[in-house]
Amino acid sequence: MHAAELTPAVLAELRRPRRYPAVSVLLPTHRSEPDNTQDPVRLRNLIAEAKNRLQADEAVSRADRLDVVEQLDRALREVDLVHAEDGLVIFAAPGEHQVWSLPRTVPARVVFSDTFLTRNLVSAYAAGAPYWVLTVAADRVALFGGSGPRLTEHTAGRFPLDQVRPDWDVERQERIGDVPSTFRDEETRRFLREADTALGTLLETDPRPLYVLGEAAALALLDEVGTAVKRASAQVPRGGLGHASAAAVAEAARATVEQQAQRAVAELHQRLDQAQSVKALASGMDEVWQNVTEGRVGLLAVEEDYWEPVRVTDNHLVPAPAGEQDVREDMVDEIVERALDTGARVQFVPAGELAGRARIAAVLRY
Repeated sequence: MHAAELTPAVLAELRRPRRYPAVSVLLPTHRSEPDNTQDPVRLRNLIAEAKNRLQADEAVSRADRLDVVEQLDRALREVDLVHAEDGLVIFAAPGEHQVWSLPRTVPARVVFSDTFLTRNLVSAYAAGAPYWVLTVAADRVALFGGSGPRLTEHTAGRFPLDQVRPDWDVERQERIGDVPSTFRDEETRRFLREADTALGTLLETDPRPLYVLGEAAALALLDEVGTAVKRASAQVPRGGLGHASAAAVAEAARATVEQQAQRAVAELHQRLDQAQSVKALASGMDEVWQNVTEGRVGLLAVEEDYWEPVRVTDNHLVPAPAGEQDVREDMVDEIVERALDTGARVQFVPAGELAGRARIAAVLRY
C-alpha cells in the first residue's frame, strides 16, 4: 500500500496528463469479515478486465501493453487487503504504478484515459479535514500531518529542525523546571525564527488548520519572533513533547482538534442559514450539481458518509440503483473535485448534520 501522505502536491502530480493508457482500477473494500472474504476475488477480476482491455486496445503499442501489464502485476503484489480500509485505487501507466487505500468507498470500475481517475482521492483528502500539529522545544521543532485522529511526522521542507548543543538535556530541564532560561538565549531565538520561516513556506503550498504545542515559554518566544505561527487555530501549553512519538502528540492535541472541529460545524450552520436567508443556497445533489458545473459554488458542505448512485436524465440527477448501466456511483466525489477545481472551499461534516438539507448543500457566489 502507498505510505505517502495525500497532499496538494501529491494530488497535483497524480492529476497531470500521462501517455495513454493511464489505467485506473477502483475497488470498494471491507475492513472485516464476512464482507472482506470476496475482496481478493473481486480485485483479481478487475485486474483481469484491465489486462483484457489492454490486449484488445489497438491504440496501445505492444511495448506499452507489456509495460502496463507488468505495472498492474507489481501493484497487485503490493496490495494489503488484510489491513484494507473502505476503498482501493490502483494506478498504472507506462513506467509507473501506485496503490492507494482510502477511508472512503469507491465504485468498482476500470478506466482507461490519458489521466488517472483521481476524484476519489481528492474527495478522501478533503473529507480527512487535514491539519498540522507543530511541537516546539528549545532543541527541536517537529511537524506532524493529521487527518482525523491519525498523525504522521512530516519529514520534508526542513522538518524536523534540531538545535544541537553540548551537554544539553532539555527534557531533564523541563522536568526540573529550568527551561525558561533556554528561551532567553539568542541562539534559541534564531533557531525558532528559522523554524517559523520553514513553517511559513510550507503553509503557502499546503495551507491547513495549525495547532502549536509546547512549553509556555517556547510558545511565547515563537510568537514573539515568528509570523507564520500567528496563523495557528490554537496554541496548547504542553511541555515534554520535543521528541515525542506521533501517537503521543496526537493524544496531546486530540481535545483541541475535536473542539475546533465542533466549532467549525457550528460556524458552517451559520453560513448556510445566512445563505438561505438571501436565497444563495443550493441543497440536494441535483441542485448542487447544477451550480457546481457552472462554477457558482463558493462553499460546499457534505456529510462524511453520503453516497448516492444517480443517473443523468434530462440534464438532472435522478436516484438510481447501483450497478445499472449509465449509473454514476461516485457523483458526490465528482462534485467535490469540481468544486475544488473552481476554487470552492469544501467542508465535510458528521452524518446527520445536514439532514434538513438533503445531506449536501452549497453556498453560492452569485
